[in-house]
Amino acid sequence: MNNAYQNLVALNKEISLLGSAASALNWDQETYLPKKALAHRADQLSFLSGKIHAMTTGAEFQNKLQAAEQEKPNNLTEAANLREWRHGFDRSNKLPQELVERCSQTTSLAKAAWAEARENNNFSLFAPHLEKLVAVAKEKAELWGYEDEPYDALLGGYERGAKTKDIAEIFDTFSPHIIETARLAVHKSNANPARKLEGPFPIEAQKTLNQEIAESIGFDFEGGRIDTTAHPFCTTLGPQDIRLTTRYYEHDFTASLFGVMHEAGHGLYEQGLPSDDFGLPSGDAVSLGIHESQSLLWEAHVGRSPSFWNKWFPRAQELFPQMQDWSVDEFLQTINQAKYSLIRVDADEATYDLHILLRFDLERKIINNQIAIADIPTAWNESFQSMFGIQPPSDTQGCLQDIHWAMGGLGYFPTYTLGNLNASQLFHKATQDNNIKNAFDQANYNPLLNWMQENIHTHGSTYLPQDLMLNATGETTNPAYHLAHLKRRFLD
Repeated sequence: MNNAYQNLVALNKEISLLGSAASALNWDQETYLPKKALAHRADQLSFLSGKIHAMTTGAEFQNKLQAAEQEKPNNLTEAANLREWRHGFDRSNKLPQELVERCSQTTSLAKAAWAEARENNNFSLFAPHLEKLVAVAKEKAELWGYEDEPYDALLGGYERGAKTKDIAEIFDTFSPHIIETARLAVHKSNANPARKLEGPFPIEAQKTLNQEIAESIGFDFEGGRIDTTAHPFCTTLGPQDIRLTTRYYEHDFTASLFGVMHEAGHGLYEQGLPSDDFGLPSGDAVSLGIHESQSLLWEAHVGRSPSFWNKWFPRAQELFPQMQDWSVDEFLQTINQAKYSLIRVDADEATYDLHILLRFDLERKIINNQIAIADIPTAWNESFQSMFGIQPPSDTQGCLQDIHWAMGGLGYFPTYTLGNLNASQLFHKATQDNNIKNAFDQANYNPLLNWMQENIHTHGSTYLPQDLMLNATGETTNPAYHLAHLKRRFLD
């Protein structure tokens, strides 16, 4: 037995307990925290983040890591864990504890300011906080180091091994095709208007449908739950404690439903990770581009498919009697309409990636000092007008719509489009198996989930993202599969 390695495992599991405690506090802040408790919560999270940083960069961790590295790993998993611990140590050790604590406190306060600014349609309420967050991001990038531009260092924190130039190359190849596909899809939808949903759809009935569907695709509610928040998310509080959130609109039950299917996709990935390895890289998701592939696969490839609604539309009609005179085909046309929309999370598949291309471009310019913070609303609106042909009527429906910057998540957005590309590629590969395809056509998703568990979930971070895609599908991320999927769904 590799005793040095086991000592390092024990230390990392101890660190993971602090991390899961911080996750619980973060989840509570986003769901049930009283407004007056925010300052104290910021202090709590700052304290925990400082302790975690100290433990992951301290002499004890370094000594145990060096001792483990000197012994030969027993298997691929041990080797991968050592690789990821070394990468994480080197990255974390470049950040002083003061910066880590300052980042945590700045983020806690910024999220509340963002929520207030969004509610009041007033970017200036958030701007001073964003100024600090961008300064922190730039400071981190310089300390971490980068190959070509500061955005490399930020992107690498979300998509392991990715470089900005590589993502830009994929997006540059993808961009003209998705712009044209979106244009044609919107034109076709405009020429064949879909029937509109007519509420109200009671929230309690929505909750019932959402839970039944999430459970049917494999989400284990003995190890998770759904709550309500302003911005849907999924977070892991422990190996058997996965929290999903969504938001509800009485005029449209599909918004909360697809939000739940998206977050349940994240949750299925988390529930499929090796629970005995919680706190180790081998028990952790490898990247957001892979994580998003799982959420988008269940939301879009499953949740918007004819076979899915052939099964679930009768149940929706039971819960929402105003749907009784609808046909399944009418409903499918409604949920698969393409239109240029203001809000990313409400966008259809055909136009969604345009939202990400816009944010990727703006983020790079912000980090490269080409756009001042005060000028973000104007820059956003100009880019949106150019790409979508519509002008956001407010900051709330424009640059304030996403929480990511308030969370310090600069470099995060590109992973959504990577997720779309990976989802289509993985779904294509999985359904080449006739057993999986036939089960899918019968709305039986156990074989599909089993394939994802075997090829993606169980590997944790043992393989880097592009190696994982190569092993699962035979090639690295290729936009062709997603473009083909969109053309089948919207144009054929």
